[in-house]
Amino acid sequence: MLGKSQNMSDQMTVMVKQMRQEVPDCLASGVVDLATGMLLAVETTDNHPTEVLDLLAGATLDLFQGRTVVMIENIFKERRGISSAEHYFQEILVNSANLTHLFIRNNHNADVVVVVVCPKSVNIGMLFAAARRVVKSQAL
Repeated sequence: MLGKSQNMSDQMTVMVKQMRQEVPDCLASGVVDLATGMLLAVETTDNHPTEVLDLLAGATLDLFQGRTVVMIENIFKERRGISSAEHYFQEILVNSANLTHLFIRNNHNADVVVVVVCPKSVNIGMLFAAARRVVKSQAL
C-alpha cells in the first residue's frame, strides 16, 4: 500500500510539472484532494503564503462539492433520470481580474481536481486542450 501511495504522490508531482511545461503561459498548477480538502501537489512561478495555498484547496472543494453545487447536481440528475453517483460538474473556469483559473476533475478519480492558473490573456481553447491532454495522460 505504501508503494501505491508513493506512486500516486509521484504521479501528482509529475502532473503539476507537466501542466507547467505543456499548458501555454501556465503560472501555477496544483492537485487538490476533495476527500480531504488538501492541496497534494503544487508548482508555481511565484512564492505564495501557505495560507493562500490552503485556501485554494478549500475553495476548490466549495466549487465542486459545496452544498448548493451538490443540490444543483442532484436536481439535474433527477430531472434527467440519472441515478449514478457521478458528479455532474467536471470542469470549472474562473476568471479573476488578471488570471484565468481552470479546475478539472480527474477522469479516473472524481475526488482529485487539477488546478491550472494562467494569465487572463491565455488562449482558452489551448488552455483546455493542453490541460485535458495532461489530465487524461495521468491515471491518478
